[in-house]
Order: sequence, then C-alpha cells, then structure tokens
Amino acid sequence: VQLQAFGGGLVQPRGSLRLSCAGSGRTFSTYTMGWFRQAPGKDREFIAAISRNGGITYYADSAKGRFTISRDNAYNTLYLQMNSLKPEDTTVYYCAAKYSLSTSGVKYDYWGQGTQVTVSS
Repeated sequence: VQLQAFGGGLVQPRGSLRLSCAGSGRTFSTYTMGWFRQAPGKDREFIAAISRNGGITYYADSAKGRFTISRDNAYNTLYLQMNSLKPEDTTVYYCAAKYSLSTSGVKYDYWGQGTQVTVSS
C-alpha cells in the first residue's frame, strides 16, 4: 500500500487541524493504521493507531483527550483530528500501515511521506 499524508499547515495555539492520509489500492481496509510524528534529531513518536474496521483505537498518553484517529475504508483514508494544539506539537506527522492486528505495537510495514504541522502565533 502507498500512503500520502496531507493536511498539515500553520495553526495558532489552541487551534485545531485535521490530517488525512490517503492509501492506494484495494487493500487499505486490511491494514491496521497509525499516526506518528518526528521532530528533527528526535526519535519517532507514536501518536495513535486504529484497527482495520475502525472499532479499536489506541493512543499515546500525549494524544489522549486532544487527538482522535479515525478511518473511512470506503475512501481509503485515515484521519487524525488534532484539537487544543500546542507549540510542542510542531513537527512532521506520518501515517503508517501494518499487517499486524495489534494496535499497541509500533512496528509498521509501510510509511507515507510526512506532513508538516506548525503551531505558532
């Protein structure tokens, strides 16, 4: 599967942004999907994951209560709704797909190109 994240941009603190990740092919619904972010010089950070049918979600502590992951398999699209954004959320966000059914593991098989999110006034 090929993935492309988009929807990033500049947003003010306490603002909201929705990221999207478009997947190619007819097998999108067979993958567990996840969102990650990575700042320059730092390790990749897991944000959230969602099961193949969207029924199970799993969040990093830093994302709970502010971020919501969802998917629409009819449109081969993954989403990340981000609310109450903070300057420290500024970085590049990536979507990823994996064959594993587990939403808690962070080993993924496919990665999309990232989209930059900048939170600044």
